[in-house]
Order: sequence, then structure tokens, then C-alpha cells
Amino acid sequence: MIIHETHVAPEWVDYNGHMNDAEYARVFSQACESLIDHIGLDEAGREHYGYTTYTLETHLCYRREAHQGQSLKIELTLLDNDAKRLHVFFAMLDDAGNLLATSEQMLMGMAQDSGRSSPFPDAVAHLVAALPRASSDAWPELAGRTIGIRR
Repeated sequence: MIIHETHVAPEWVDYNGHMNDAEYARVFSQACESLIDHIGLDEAGREHYGYTTYTLETHLCYRREAHQGQSLKIELTLLDNDAKRLHVFFAMLDDAGNLLATSEQMLMGMAQDSGRSSPFPDAVAHLVAALPRASSDAWPELAGRTIGIRR
């Protein structure tokens, strides 16, 4: 499922002539906002439910350079979820379908009045259940990675 589309803005290009690493995080953050809107937690939904999401963890992997003006598509896969958490995987693709980068994220649903984790409202949980899901034995290759120096 393509959750977000954008282009590499001129101000995102660094001294190496390609998109700066921080800007990949920006685009994935925008994709996360698109996901949140998609499941009914846009501004109106947050106000209605008194509910929001926080990002608990993010893991970025860079695969190819992106250049000024280049079209970017962000594909979403739900890896797992429970009553109040989403484990999501975003893949950044160019127009040819080449993988540019990935972002794996853990999101937590929060009650705004208490600032504590809380189950998703029923209508939100219903929309979460409809997200494209990877089976546990068919996760994207770059999902679930750890960082470290291999010896």
C-alpha cells in the first residue's frame, strides 16, 4: 500500500549532491503522519477521541541515493499490532520501484488526558485491522534487523 508520495526538495540535498540522511527521516515521518491520518487519528480524530500516537523506536536503513526532484513513494506494511501498539515497516521507492531506504517503527497509542498508553478506539482498531499485513514468516528482508559490527 502506497501511504505517501513526495519529491526530493532542493533544500533536502546536501554537499554530496543527494538527499541528506536527516531528510529520509523527514519523509518517513510524513509517511507516518499519513498512516495516522489513514487510521482516523488526523486532527479531528485526535480531538474527537482524545487520543494520539507516539513513536517509541525507529530504525532507518539507507540503500540508494535520492536526488533533487526525484519522486518518492512510501509503501506501508504492518508487521504486527496489539490493542495499543503498531509495528510498521515503510519502504521508500523511486519511480522504477528501486528500494532507496526503509524505516521500521514502533508506535504507541496514548490517551491525551493522562499521557499514558491506552487501547486504540474501536473505530481506529477497525481501520488498523484493514492495513496490509506481512505474515510472520514473510516479513520484508530488512525488517527486524539489529545494528552492530558483524565479525
